[in-house]
Amino acid sequence: MLDGAAVRRWCGLAADALGRVRTEIDALNVFPVPDGDTGTNLHLTVRAAADALDALPPGAGAPDTWRALARGALLGARGNSGVILSQVFRGLADVLGPLDAPPGGAALSAALAHASALARGAVEHPVEGTVLSVLAASASAGASAGADLAGVSRAAAGGARRALRATTGQLDVLARAGVVDAGAAGLCVVLDALAAVLTDEYPERYEVPARAPGARAPAPAAPSGPGYEVMYLLDAPDDAVHPLRERLDALGDSLVVVGGDGLWNVHVHVDDAGAAVEAGLDAGRPHRIRVTYLHAAPGELHAPCTGRAVVAVTAADGLAALFEESGARVVRRPPGTAPPLAVLAEAILAAGDEVAVLPDGPEVLALAEAAAERARDAGARIEVVPAKASVQALAALAVHDPLRRFGEDVIEMTRAAGATRFGRLEVAAREAVTSVGLCRRGDVLGLIEGDVATIGADVAEVARRVLDRMLSGGGELVTLITGRDAPPGLAAVLEEHLRAVHPDVEAGVYDGGQEKYPLLVGVE
Repeated sequence: MLDGAAVRRWCGLAADALGRVRTEIDALNVFPVPDGDTGTNLHLTVRAAADALDALPPGAGAPDTWRALARGALLGARGNSGVILSQVFRGLADVLGPLDAPPGGAALSAALAHASALARGAVEHPVEGTVLSVLAASASAGASAGADLAGVSRAAAGGARRALRATTGQLDVLARAGVVDAGAAGLCVVLDALAAVLTDEYPERYEVPARAPGARAPAPAAPSGPGYEVMYLLDAPDDAVHPLRERLDALGDSLVVVGGDGLWNVHVHVDDAGAAVEAGLDAGRPHRIRVTYLHAAPGELHAPCTGRAVVAVTAADGLAALFEESGARVVRRPPGTAPPLAVLAEAILAAGDEVAVLPDGPEVLALAEAAAERARDAGARIEVVPAKASVQALAALAVHDPLRRFGEDVIEMTRAAGATRFGRLEVAAREAVTSVGLCRRGDVLGLIEGDVATIGADVAEVARRVLDRMLSGGGELVTLITGRDAPPGLAAVLEEHLRAVHPDVEAGVYDGGQEKYPLLVGVE
């Protein structure tokens, strides 16, 4: 059945499969811009959709599941290929989400056809020999397979594979390089994963066709075409999108606008990035603006970068020392406030030309995104790891490897941060109503993932309860970071508790010196 649980399995499987083959897909990337990141962009897009599904409650129904899949992909779409794939998910959700019962083969065929039409309509100037051609072939093959759900999924995946092999002869740039279309190769992996879930036939590996025998990579050419990729989410009424598309189409190429119901994802290649953003401002409210320089020097797209760095933000002396010992450059912020935007942007630019930024909280995360955009305007490759707490930033830094390609390194750091649950203790400054009841001034609050989970009078007792709750779902490593006002001996008490109640858990204890929070907790 293609019910809510199957959708989750499919998306998770597709994300993992793309993660394993993303470098092979990156190597195929010659159209529309040979920037070697299509596989990484598709992986990040599907990973965002999978994360949105993971955030749903266990009993969520199919309509909520399909809606979360489409919205997660829309919000997390990266690059031209990722934006198009997000529209594919939306097309499937449009048809399959409202159904009262799990769909059969006919419904899946109709959904694939609708997804193909939506994706083609989102691209201002569709080109054959791309993901659009392969998607259309997949929908056609599925429609001829009858009413059996597994049979339709198998046929759709097979039709996509056949069409993928034909893309080399449909585009001159692909033929010269002897490769298939990279975005289409990624779509085939996604459709293979769907067929695997619905047929219970899991391939040993997901095929990505290599360069044709005898074909050579094209010689580096002088930069041509628009210099910047501009992407942003846009809150705008539907009737504002057509004028926006006309305006952006006049500015550049590779224009794709997807979404609906007031939320859109805009992608375009232009020479004047500011004009593309201004067009969005006139249409509605652009946010999550990303500007990427497309014309890296020939041959340097995948070369080891001597300017690789990690920039971490913190307000505490002990945490700053931990970050610096692990190789990060630290931007200090005053306690309770975010660092000035200009200061953070300058620190990022000074760090190198490939920089991963580690925020230490939600309020710094938004600022870091804005500072990264400023730095990207100067041609640097900047990525912000979405860390919501210092313990997540430390977990990300622990897996940082400067010898990996930058995109892969950011993915691993993001995965490590996301796999770390975070908690903290805080002393209530005033009486308030929380999700677990009334707290009074001076009470100790135990928060998990930002929500109050327990209230007490004793720091150590509240800390023990927070640890037990965070470990109830499992965990192998606990990080304890004591604050400036932590009671003496708190860490020793908690280590003893872990040895007695959770003997298989490894603990790391550090003096963070942070104000306001007597204890920060991370569970991996």
